[in-house]
Amino acid sequence: METGRLEKRTRLLPAHVMVRFCQAMTLFWEDDYEEVMCKLVESLRDMRSWSDSWRMPTTSAISQARARLGWEPLRELFDRCAVPVAQPGTKGGWLAGRRLMAIDGFTLDVADTPANADEFQRPGSGERAGAFPQVRVVALGECGSHAIVAAAVDGCRVGEQTLADRLADDLSPDMLVIADRNFYSFHAWQRYRHSGADLLWRVKAGLRLPVLRVLEDGSYLSMIAQPRLSETHRKRLLTAARDGVNRDGVNCDGVDLDPDVAHVVRVVEYEVPDRTGNGSGELLCVMTSILDPSDVPATELAAAYHERWESENTFDELKTHQRGPARILRSKSPDMVKQEVWALLLTHYSIRHLMCRAADEADIDPDRLSFTRALRIIRRQVTRSADFPP
Repeated sequence: METGRLEKRTRLLPAHVMVRFCQAMTLFWEDDYEEVMCKLVESLRDMRSWSDSWRMPTTSAISQARARLGWEPLRELFDRCAVPVAQPGTKGGWLAGRRLMAIDGFTLDVADTPANADEFQRPGSGERAGAFPQVRVVALGECGSHAIVAAAVDGCRVGEQTLADRLADDLSPDMLVIADRNFYSFHAWQRYRHSGADLLWRVKAGLRLPVLRVLEDGSYLSMIAQPRLSETHRKRLLTAARDGVNRDGVNCDGVDLDPDVAHVVRVVEYEVPDRTGNGSGELLCVMTSILDPSDVPATELAAAYHERWESENTFDELKTHQRGPARILRSKSPDMVKQEVWALLLTHYSIRHLMCRAADEADIDPDRLSFTRALRIIRRQVTRSADFPP
């Protein structure tokens, strides 16, 4: 009802059947519509969503039913269902009482139709333009469970920072959100901190991070400010911040900074050895809103930052194992592409939710469970029983 997709009469393919079909479609990428529906019938029958008197729908009927459903119900269902799943005892899911989260983005090739190209655009331009239009997804995921709990979807020409800004309202104060250097801006930091979540973000080498106070674990307090401030204003804020942290310590109670103008942050710099072993390494600079080293030491923050790579593993599960390598989305129109993307995200979340629950019961890290094996089990289960509801 909230999405405005109301059925006016009883149909062979009602909305609740099509929601399940859209999910099944993202499990069986190699199959056409009729074959996916055939595989789904047993589950639908066990869920009492399929009558033996109904005939198998044609591809045309399924396409029309998808169009009637639209993409909004899938997004609404994802928004309602996709909540963090890591429990207090979930291994690898927490740091000092904070839920480890990561934000990152990926793209998906979509069918090369004029409508999709107009809506989502192609990467590159001119002779270097991509062969297929692409949809961009920026996602907020749990590091411990690999479950994506929020996402923003748009064309490939829309930047990751723009999409990440749409996720700020999905954060909560119990989170520690990790992000790569491409996501930092003062506005983004301010928006995300407004949620109450703590942040751990890598920053680019060009960002000015003056030392306010060196802390006992080797990290130091610094200040970030609006980039358009005059140099005089910046120096005045810097003096006030330095006086405040030296007077009141890492709690910064004496630092009177307008959060719309400047923030005190903590910076951790460390070197990652070169994997080739030639003696060179890469210097990483991350900054966090966790100011007190007795709360989380610098070494633990450095280790936590690399949990961001869990999001890369998550996207690999979606793009390589669930969808299949180098496959494009099958939908020919923008609305159906969006429906397919939200169904893909919802189905992946369902798989990861089950995997995390199984890992918790076995008291092991969810990373030790094979996504590919879980995917195979669920595909077999869908064809036999209703043990995988959306």
